[in-house]
Amino acid sequence: MKKWTVALLLTGVVACQQSPSTDESNPAQNIAGVSFVEEVKAQAGKTVIPYQKYVLDNGLTVILHQDMSDPLAHVDVTYHVGSAREDIGKSGFAHFFEHMMFQGSENVADEEHFKIITEAGGTLNGTTNTDRTNYFETVPSNQLEKMLWLEADRMGFLLDAVTEKKFENQRETVKNERGQRVDNRPYGRLWETVSAAMYPEGHPYSWPVIGYMDDLNRANVNDMKAFFSRWYGPNNATLTIGGDIDVEQTLVLVNKYFGTIPRGPEVVDQEPQPAVLEADRYVSFEDNIHLPLIYMSFPTVSLRDEDEAPLDVLASILGGGKTSLLYKNLVKNQLAVQASTNHPCAELACTFTLLALPHPASGKSLADMEKVIRDTLVEFEQRGVEDDDLLKVKAEMESNFIFGLQSVSGKVSQLAANETFSKDPNYIEKDIARYNNVTKEDVMRVYNTYIKDKSAVIVSVVPNGKPETAAKADNWEIKPRTIPEYAETKADDVVIRRAKDTFDRSVMPQAGVAKAVSVPVMWNQKLSNGIKVLGTQSLETPTTSLLIKLPAGNYYQDKSQAGIASLTAQMLNESTTERSAEDMSKELRKLGSSVNISASANYLNININALTKNLDATLALVNEKLQKPAFKADEFARLQGQTIQGIINNKKDAGYLASRAYDALLNADNIAALPSSGTQATVSALKVEDAKAYYDKFVKPANGQIIAVSDLTQAQLVVSLKSMESWQGEGPALDITLPASDAKTGVIYLVNKDGAAQSAIRIGKRSLTRDFTGEFYKSYLMNFPLGGAFNSRINLNLREDKGYTYGAGAYFSGDKEAGRYTAYGEVRADATDASIVEFVKEIDNYAANGITDEELSFMRAAVNQRDARKYETPRAKLGFLGQILEYDLSPSFVAEQAKIVETISKDEINGLAKKHLNLKEMVFVVVGDAKTLRPQLEALGYEVIDYKI
Repeated sequence: MKKWTVALLLTGVVACQQSPSTDESNPAQNIAGVSFVEEVKAQAGKTVIPYQKYVLDNGLTVILHQDMSDPLAHVDVTYHVGSAREDIGKSGFAHFFEHMMFQGSENVADEEHFKIITEAGGTLNGTTNTDRTNYFETVPSNQLEKMLWLEADRMGFLLDAVTEKKFENQRETVKNERGQRVDNRPYGRLWETVSAAMYPEGHPYSWPVIGYMDDLNRANVNDMKAFFSRWYGPNNATLTIGGDIDVEQTLVLVNKYFGTIPRGPEVVDQEPQPAVLEADRYVSFEDNIHLPLIYMSFPTVSLRDEDEAPLDVLASILGGGKTSLLYKNLVKNQLAVQASTNHPCAELACTFTLLALPHPASGKSLADMEKVIRDTLVEFEQRGVEDDDLLKVKAEMESNFIFGLQSVSGKVSQLAANETFSKDPNYIEKDIARYNNVTKEDVMRVYNTYIKDKSAVIVSVVPNGKPETAAKADNWEIKPRTIPEYAETKADDVVIRRAKDTFDRSVMPQAGVAKAVSVPVMWNQKLSNGIKVLGTQSLETPTTSLLIKLPAGNYYQDKSQAGIASLTAQMLNESTTERSAEDMSKELRKLGSSVNISASANYLNININALTKNLDATLALVNEKLQKPAFKADEFARLQGQTIQGIINNKKDAGYLASRAYDALLNADNIAALPSSGTQATVSALKVEDAKAYYDKFVKPANGQIIAVSDLTQAQLVVSLKSMESWQGEGPALDITLPASDAKTGVIYLVNKDGAAQSAIRIGKRSLTRDFTGEFYKSYLMNFPLGGAFNSRINLNLREDKGYTYGAGAYFSGDKEAGRYTAYGEVRADATDASIVEFVKEIDNYAANGITDEELSFMRAAVNQRDARKYETPRAKLGFLGQILEYDLSPSFVAEQAKIVETISKDEINGLAKKHLNLKEMVFVVVGDAKTLRPQLEALGYEVIDYKI
């Protein structure tokens, strides 16, 4: 079941008092053009994001957060413009600029933005929603000035660099993104269908964020420039910087690079516009799916309305995990494979949503699903709100607030969002209060106001050719849009504001002196039952994160029982002999803790996150899960049925089909050739006794591992972990070989997916097992400029130059038992054959001619400067420590890797390329419309073999 989360829990933290806005000691007092607004300081005993807020004379809001715990800086530029600012017939412009802003600006060459940040050891991205667009990067702190130069250049010096060629290329990229995320994905058109039915024509939320392709096709480059000129001025933006920064020095740099950018047109906040429905609107559409879906959406309020918080609590009661009413009435009794409730909120409007996918074995229709959902609402009326309902929400809220503080990027994004939508980075004081103050009466009031006897949009998504299976006949037609007559924007119509500088912006700033990055201080322990513990202390938040790894993963199962490891892990998330799954879920939620058990290739993994004050109580529940599972037949039957339906449904996804075929072709008849979830045949044959037998044989503590990141000392944490020593036993050692298959290489295996808008491609072969300082690691370095970065040869060719795909690349992967090399991409259906040609050209050329001097330099800088990001968060530390424990590494391997990066020669890299990139040794997998693709692929000269999953 989809996990329910309270809206906005990750947008803030507990507040503290603000200092007076006239503070005479502020760093801005001697910087012309910068005005101090306010300061929020840390207070003992409170969870807070300290910050200082400033405004430049041109209207740019600047928020600075100093965090010296890691030598990192995170920069976020949020523009208060999303798809809601677009005009009718010109949808998708905001999202389009999310792409254009990475294509170079006046002083940054084409394709250089990603390269500069990657070479700096950073990571970057951008996102667009209905109400804002943000661009962000995390880099070593000595690279901060370079990031400010980059962001300022695309804010103030973009338009002259927007060429017709770039415009056309990114238009194709957006089409590919839509193809991959909407048209070629099951249920991909649901959200835009709901929006079109919910809101009246012309409402800012009535069109999808990604836009309609007709609108993008109609637009010209000057339309886009005019949109940018209107909305992307500094006075409609918030620049938030956090991390290891000097506040005064940072302000000087911000003013230097941003201060001369002229203001844009004034921007007025949009007024809330919640939808109003006079009657239920039934809408349906057909899709290439296995399971039908019903989606009910009630209009409610708008972002941060006083009723938003109680509506979130209502969503928790109705659909929040195993304790919810929908889970009881639909999922637990196997009427539905999935059911969930949510209350997504945006700046102008919110909706209360309920969805369900009926279980085929139940024989229930979408009409039946609707009735159960409506009966559940009546049941809620009779049940009312219980004390635990409020306790769970408030505990989860506290936990989510605190866990949101574990990265500088998380803190910066919270500050930026609060400023953008409330003009108050410290809005969290109100946020905390409104959730803590929700009463039972509030929840019942909002139910009666917005849900009971109210109208909704009810969308049925049905399999192709089965329109009669909709919940009810359509009574609402989504009519063709009324598009105003297109008035072409001329170049002279675009207002370009130009800055007047006293320095040369064409000169990229040099990085400062890099600060040393320290490997976390680690400690070792071994519990009396044979579990090895590797831990480190992290004092940033009062939390503990644990990863327990038991040698009982997918490799331990027989291929005839593929899927049993995964099902056993799922059963450990269900009832124990002491309490029901619902009671277990309730106890964990009241602690604000999360425990998730899953299977990977080698291990059964137990991921635990808890507030340290609740660690012992959480571990007591973990011990109960691991030592006293109930293995109830009805729970196994439910999970088995959900797994089977998931397998069937996955076959509608091109990416899944490609990976499934690729796994089978690379491996002989062994467990690695099968998906981790199993196949329909193997899972159908399993019984609850098989899961119990698997547990009894393999799920034992001896030779297990615990990786721990906590604010506790070693001595303190070990006291808590000793509660696990009552669990005893040792399972059999892994005895497995994974031979490669004898599949024919150098040919194309074609998997049919009728009418696919995109084709999924995999090209590769079996390769090296994983190591950290040997040939596997060196081959990773070799592949980096070919397929391992955004600006790799493969991605620049297929995405940026040709516009065939939303993304493509290549990578080495492996574990102790096996490894592989894989090139991948999902490409436009009409460019499938051309994409194969380009993949082959890039791989062959690299194998024959090797790495360039520029690429070698880029790889050295990019890889070695990433260390600052390796250990920032508890999650990152868990991954790092997990590698050390699993592969018995010395912490010095990091220094050894750095030395390899600095000293590996061009000749050695080129030798590895020749050795590992022989296309004649590789299999080609293509998933798409076979009747169209077969003649095209054969025309390339390949033997094409039909392959069925």
